[in-house]
Amino acid sequence: MSTAPLPPPAAEELIPAGMQRSAGPAAWWQRTWVWLLVLAILGGTAYFVFAKPEAGKPAGMQQSGGKPGMNAMNRSQPVVAAAAKVGDINVYLNGLGTVVPLNTVTVKTRVDGQLSAVMFREGQMVKQGELLAQIDPRPYQVQLAQAEGTMARDQALLKNAQADLDRYRTLFEQDSIAKQQLDTQASLVRQYEGAIKADQAQIDSAKLQLTYSRITAPLSGRLGLRQVDAGNIVHASDTNGIVVITQLQPVTVVYTLPEDNISAVMKKLHAGQKLTVDAYDRAGKTKLASGMLLTVDNQIDPATGTIKLKAQFANDDSSLFPNQFVNARMLLDVMREIILIPSAAVQRGTQGTFVYVVRDDQSVAVRTVKLGPTEGETAAIESGLSAGEIVVVDGTDKLRDGAKVEVGERNAAAAPSDGGTPKQGKRRRDGDASPSASGS
Repeated sequence: MSTAPLPPPAAEELIPAGMQRSAGPAAWWQRTWVWLLVLAILGGTAYFVFAKPEAGKPAGMQQSGGKPGMNAMNRSQPVVAAAAKVGDINVYLNGLGTVVPLNTVTVKTRVDGQLSAVMFREGQMVKQGELLAQIDPRPYQVQLAQAEGTMARDQALLKNAQADLDRYRTLFEQDSIAKQQLDTQASLVRQYEGAIKADQAQIDSAKLQLTYSRITAPLSGRLGLRQVDAGNIVHASDTNGIVVITQLQPVTVVYTLPEDNISAVMKKLHAGQKLTVDAYDRAGKTKLASGMLLTVDNQIDPATGTIKLKAQFANDDSSLFPNQFVNARMLLDVMREIILIPSAAVQRGTQGTFVYVVRDDQSVAVRTVKLGPTEGETAAIESGLSAGEIVVVDGTDKLRDGAKVEVGERNAAAAPSDGGTPKQGKRRRDGDASPSASGS
């Protein structure tokens, strides 16, 4: 008896009984992401509710329970301050200049010949009339001898003609010769006299040429490099010359100033005042020499809007050299009885120039001031500040109007200096330095 094969089981019969009615894997993952999203939202909400307000508080209140008195802006800031003083300050005009010698001469020969000797050293300081070189003088000595010989001959002829003229006059008085013969002899004497004058001129010319064979310094100054060596034939038409002499004592500096300063400078010159000019090196830190303003040019350069001025310096120590670049600093005026503070105290902003003034309650106030001239580390205040008021010199970067400050010991390098005795201010704090006005 044969049996028929059983049919395969249905798909539902192969799934366990507990999972036959459940959703598939996709539905399970969807439910998982929903719970994760809910947890993320709850965590973000908790962060903004509990953590964000603490982070948003000012730095001085995060750890202090929110007390505004502990704010960092209300804590005293350490600063360095100085008192405003009354004193004098110099008003300077600064310009860029070049050292220009008063005279520069190229020494040349005035006669032709062989350069037989050179008596100078390159770079030597010479005086006017000092012998520099020698040209072979023998040709000119020969010319002098010839001129003197001609002179001697003509003098003998003149002497003989004058003797004959005396005899002819005696004979003419005796009516022994004609008047024409006497006149001819007198004319001959005058010819010889003219020849004597020409001979004397030839002698003087020969002596002058002989003098020119000795080349001397036309002025006092410093010699440059030698252009021609001994033994060469030199000519009066040579362009290079033998050496160049530059006058260094005294020497001048030509510098420029803006055209806006012309009226103030000319006012001083017309009043007969002598303006002092100091020459500084390229960096403007080392003073090279002091001199006086010599003159002002007669026209403005339209391309630059500047005018040239010339100052003269004694230059005894040869600190100024021709064509050297210098910074010229001319003392125009001295402002007296003016408020002086350290330049570091002056601040600049949208409202202009201002300073931080320390009040009695150790807070600062912003004070707008009108700035005057400055000299080194000292600034003049034309208005806005009184003598004795305390201004902040260092530590201004963290200040604002009304901020509390703690005034520390002031650095002595920031104090204005004065060559004389400064006038004391109206008030003074214990422990503050006493800066003086610049009077140099």
